[in-house]
Amino acid sequence: MNEIKSQVLQIIKNLENGIEADKHHIDDGYDEGEIINGFDYLADVLDINYILDSEKNYKGARILVAFGGPNIWIDTSKNTVEGYWWGESYTDSFTVDAMDIDGALMELYSC
Repeated sequence: MNEIKSQVLQIIKNLENGIEADKHHIDDGYDEGEIINGFDYLADVLDINYILDSEKNYKGARILVAFGGPNIWIDTSKNTVEGYWWGESYTDSFTVDAMDIDGALMELYSC
């Protein structure tokens, strides 16, 4: 379980502090060290499951950010990161969405 926990906690750290642009992001218009936005973070996710109310209003989303060992989901409706591998799991909360991933998801859903 330590491997799952460490990966979940690393993703939470990235969510709360943001991911700094590096030389690979310069072509996307970032200065080195600038925090990337939610749209650029979402460009690499594996799946998005939108969470809606009964009137189809956006409430959040679950995004799959790792698959095949372990599977890791970010749930913006609960502000949690969930990791699963075989029979083990680890879930923890985040308090800050520094890249505004939820805002990007809301905008994508409304398109």
